[in-house]
Amino acid sequence: MAFSMLQLFLLGALGPRLVADMGLSPGVLGLTTTIGFAAAAVLSPVGGRIVDRIGPRRSLVLLLLLSTASLALIAAAPGTAVLLGAVALGGIPQALANPATNKAVLAAVPPAQRGAVTGLKQSGVQLGAFVAGLPLAALAAGPGWRAAVWTASGAALSAAAWALRSLPADPAPSAAPPPASWVPRGMVARLAVFSLFLGAGIASVNTYLALYGVQRLGMDPMVAGALVAVLGVTGIAGRVGWSKAAVPGRAEWLPGWLAWGALGAAVLLAAAESAGPLVWLGAAAVGVFAVSGNAVSMVLVVQRAVPGRAGQDSALVATGFFAGFAIGPSLFGLFAERGRYGTGWLLVGAEFAVAGAVAFVWARRDRRDGKGHGA
Repeated sequence: MAFSMLQLFLLGALGPRLVADMGLSPGVLGLTTTIGFAAAAVLSPVGGRIVDRIGPRRSLVLLLLLSTASLALIAAAPGTAVLLGAVALGGIPQALANPATNKAVLAAVPPAQRGAVTGLKQSGVQLGAFVAGLPLAALAAGPGWRAAVWTASGAALSAAAWALRSLPADPAPSAAPPPASWVPRGMVARLAVFSLFLGAGIASVNTYLALYGVQRLGMDPMVAGALVAVLGVTGIAGRVGWSKAAVPGRAEWLPGWLAWGALGAAVLLAAAESAGPLVWLGAAAVGVFAVSGNAVSMVLVVQRAVPGRAGQDSALVATGFFAGFAIGPSLFGLFAERGRYGTGWLLVGAEFAVAGAVAFVWARRDRRDGKGHGA
């Protein structure tokens, strides 16, 4: 999970250096996230069916090899075109990550432990944010940002070798996956819409937080990169903690409360233009609330997945999340280009508010229909 999105966390944490070294505009920096997640959103339904067919071990090895290639292309990119192509390639590992890891949880973890284990594996994404924002950003301050990305590429290749050697073997590939719809319905559809708005807000924070620190708050680029690390650490703690709390009967309500907590985080980021230290509280709160909301949605998928459909259901929910990641930074970039970060953070707050409203409407309907944790 950490490697599936590492390239995008690196682009956010190293954004100020890329803007200076490659001459990227803030809008083009946001476009990198848009392209990466647009590719992930388009490919996720296919990725879910692939995972259901070939199994999680093969899927995870493929994910790590593609992450290696994407990071290597970013490190070697001579200009914008290759950079954007590398990020598009990185959309494939993102499309495979949630289906493959959720399928592995269902195959290997007893039902009573699945919520906690799902939260732990989802926290891997935020581990990637921490690594990008602190050790790799610090490395970029010495030998340069390209050396930092090459290091990440080598680590992904090592992880692929470990996965091939250590993970349990998959069953023989099936001739055809279980019958599945390409259109999300019921719980999956509602979680996909929730994830769309939540993802739009999170992606804007990931992409522009460090650049905001440099351009508006006067931070050193390495210190601004530490903001992404703070988001990563609090996201790890939040995903593990809230996922443990997401027991049937309570889990349905958590996404709404977490999204509305994230609204407060966006307000803190906007207020930091007047009171700079608030940016640290805002970054921490995004990790505790917004980032954790995605983990809880995956817990719900694992709890309610139709037998044989865990990969596909996970992929359809992830499609909404990735679509939000594709849309959010491009909208925020319109404000960042004009230096209007405060307005951009208020837009992020509105996206979190809508996500919370969608989640609460679903939870009330779920209780009214008496579904509890059954379907």
